[in-house]
Amino acid sequence: MPPVIRASEIGSYLYCRRAWWYRKQGVESENQAELAGGTELHLQHGRKVMVAGMLQLAGYALLLVAGALIASELARMLLR
Repeated sequence: MPPVIRASEIGSYLYCRRAWWYRKQGVESENQAELAGGTELHLQHGRKVMVAGMLQLAGYALLLVAGALIASELARMLLR
């Protein structure tokens, strides 16, 4: 079975062939603290994006409720 080549591996190779080669040889990066910090920043950003999406959905829901209330009030006023 041929080896699996992942998209992230291609991106890593295109970004820095030497770093890709080191990783294939099993050599650990010397900047582990920076890598861990970057991972944490990505996780925080992902959470913020998720919260923003949820807030946007809540905003649309509230807008829909407000529209329905306005429409029902207009209908009630017209039927008097």
